[in-house]
Amino acid sequence: MKRLIIHGDPGIRKDAVIEVDGEELVCFSVTRNGDWHGPDEVQLWCTVGSEDERETFARRDFLPMHLDVDAVDADAVTVHKAKGDLAV
Repeated sequence: MKRLIIHGDPGIRKDAVIEVDGEELVCFSVTRNGDWHGPDEVQLWCTVGSEDERETFARRDFLPMHLDVDAVDADAVTVHKAKGDLAV
């Protein structure tokens, strides 16, 4: 599990499936920053990991400040699934 900062908005939301540098990742949470103040473009701060790490995220069995951080441009993100299913 790691924190991924995306410069720009590739159109993803929570539970999206993306590919970055050949690695398929699931977005467990997405925080949108920079709409009103801050950098020129929006930044998405995502907690991402493999599907196997979903339970670890759900139980909050990790320390957010100890996650590795990667930063990429929105162009470097391939979106396989833009968001999770809507609640029924």
